Amino acid sequence: MAEPLKIANCSGFYGDRLSAAEEMVSGGPIDVLSGDWLAELTMLILAKNRLRDGRGGYAVTFLTQMEQVMGRCLDQGIRVVSNAGGLSPRACAEQIAEIAAKLALSPSIAYVEGDDLSGRMAELSARGCRFSNLDTGEPLGTRQVLAANAYLGGWGIAEALRRGADIVVTGRVTDAALTLGPAAWHHGWARDDWDALAGAVVAGHVIECGPQATGGNYSFFAEIPGLEHPGFPIAEVARDGSSVITKHPGHGGAVTIGTVTAQLLYEIGGPRYLNPDVTARFDSISLARDGAGPDRVRLSGVAGEPPPSTTKVSLNYLGGHRSTVTLYLTGLDIEEKAALAERALFASIPGGRSTFQSVDVRLLRTEHDDPASNEAALAQLRITVKSPDEHAVGRSFGAKVTEMALANYPGFFGGPSSSQAYGVFWPTSVPSELVFQEVVMLESGERSVVDPVLPPAASHPENGAETSPGTPASAGPPGGPTRREPLGRVLGARSGDKGGNANLGVWAPSDAAWEWLRCYLTTERLAGLLPEVRSLARVERYELANLRAVNFVLVGLLGEGVASSPLIDAQAKGLGEYLRAKHADIPVTLLEQEAGGAVLR
Repeated sequence: MAEPLKIANCSGFYGDRLSAAEEMVSGGPIDVLSGDWLAELTMLILAKNRLRDGRGGYAVTFLTQMEQVMGRCLDQGIRVVSNAGGLSPRACAEQIAEIAAKLALSPSIAYVEGDDLSGRMAELSARGCRFSNLDTGEPLGTRQVLAANAYLGGWGIAEALRRGADIVVTGRVTDAALTLGPAAWHHGWARDDWDALAGAVVAGHVIECGPQATGGNYSFFAEIPGLEHPGFPIAEVARDGSSVITKHPGHGGAVTIGTVTAQLLYEIGGPRYLNPDVTARFDSISLARDGAGPDRVRLSGVAGEPPPSTTKVSLNYLGGHRSTVTLYLTGLDIEEKAALAERALFASIPGGRSTFQSVDVRLLRTEHDDPASNEAALAQLRITVKSPDEHAVGRSFGAKVTEMALANYPGFFGGPSSSQAYGVFWPTSVPSELVFQEVVMLESGERSVVDPVLPPAASHPENGAETSPGTPASAGPPGGPTRREPLGRVLGARSGDKGGNANLGVWAPSDAAWEWLRCYLTTERLAGLLPEVRSLARVERYELANLRAVNFVLVGLLGEGVASSPLIDAQAKGLGEYLRAKHADIPVTLLEQEAGGAVLR
C-alpha cells in the first residue's frame, strides 16, 4: 500500500512570501511542492498585463522560487506542481526551462492547457452557450471579454506526473486540483473513487491559502505562537483520501482543529463543494487531533459525489474607468459638512450625477466625541464615480474637487485618486463535455488529451437548503442569565470573496457554543447586526453541524467583483471580524467557558 503523499504548500496568492519554497524544501521531508498563485482578481491583473505589452501572463515570482529550489527538488525527488502559468502556461514552462539550463539542470517539464476559452467564444456560443451570470442569470451579450478561463480539475496534473514530469505548470485549475492531481497519481485512484477524491479536495482546500491553515488571519490569533513568521502547511494524503494537516517542526504558527476549521469555512458556499472532478460533502468532514505529534489534525470521513455536469468559467471584461474622492471631515457637524461637499461637487459638473455610469457615496463615521487627538476627530467622505469615458472621471473631475478647497466646509482637505480602468468579474459555466485538458511535455512536444469527468445520468440536488441534509436535531441553546458582550468572545469567523459575493463562515469552539450559535444567528439576526446585509436580494444560510459552523453567502455584496467594488474592504476579508465586534446578549455560562477555551480551539 502506498504511503501517504506529503504535499507542501508554498504560496497562497500571487505576491506571497518569496522565501516559502526554500523554507518548505529545507524544513523537512516532502514529496510534492505546490502552491496557488491565482484568484479571480489575479486573472484580471495578468490579462491587463498581457494586453499592455503582449507578453507575460504568468506569475513571475514562481520563477524566482524555482531558481532557489529546483536543484534540491530534483536531488530529493520532490515533484513541483503549480498554477503559476496563469494565462500563459507554455511561456511559464519555457522560462523554467531557461532557468534550468542556466543552472545546468535537466528537469522534465510539462504544462497543462485547455482552460483558456477566449479563442473559443464564438464556437461555444454557436453550440448554445449563453455565458449567463451564475449569480444574476443575465446573459453575457455583447460584452467584450478580456479573459475567459475554465476551472480545470486535477486529472491533467495526474497525467503529467504519470508521464514522468518533475515540474508541472498549469493555467486556471481549481485550487484543490493542485492536491487532488498528485494524490490521484500517487495512489492510482480511479475517476469514480468519489470518497477518496473528495478527501483530497478537502485537504487541498485547507492548504491552498498557505499559512491561513497555521494560524494566519485566525480569530483567536493571540493563542497562536510564532505568528511573526508562520510556517506553511503540509497535507499528508492517505490512500483512502483521509489526510493529516501539519507543518514542519520549528516553523511558526500552529495547526489546530480551530485553524483548520477556519480555513475550511473560507470562500465556500453550501455543504456540497463543487469541483470538476468530484463534489465533496463538507457536512461529512470529521476533524480530530492526530496522536502522532503536535500540530497534526486529521481529516477523515469525507463523502464524495459525482461532479456537476457544468464547468465553472471565470470571465473578465473591462468595465470602464473610475475615480474615488476621499474628503476628510473634522470635528462637529459631520453630516452637514458631508452633504454640502456632495451637493457642491455635483452642482459644479455639467450634467451632475447623470454624467456618470454610477455614483457611490459613503460617509465613514470614524470620529470620536471630545477627541483625544486630531486624527480621532476625523470622518471620511468617499465618493466613487464610474464612466465608460476616461475623461469624465479623469483630470476634469479632479479639477472640480480641487476648486472646492477654499469654498466649502470648514477644515476641507483630501482629494481624488487618479482615474483607473477597472475590470468586471463574470462567473459563468459551460457544459463539462466541451472542456478538455491537454498535457504537453515541453522537451518532446508530446501531447495527450485528458477528457473531462462527466457525472452519471442521475444528478444530485443543488445547494440551497437552509440547513444541510442530515443535520441532527438541536438539543437547545444554553439558557440562564446573559451579558452583553462582543460575539467574538465566544465565536470565531472567517470571510472572503467569490466574485461579486462574499462568504461569512462563523464557527463555535465548543458544543454548547454551537447550540447557541445555530439558534441565535439566523439570516434575520445577521441582517439586524450588519446593516450592509439588509439591502441584499439574497442571503444563503447553511449549517455544518460537523464543523459547529454556519456559513452565509451574501449574494451581490461586492457588486461586480473585487476590481469594481467601491468598498474599502472590497474582498470582504474583514467581514468576519466586523461581525465578531458586534455586541449580543450572550449566556454567561458560555462567556465563562470560553474565557479559558484556548484548548478547545
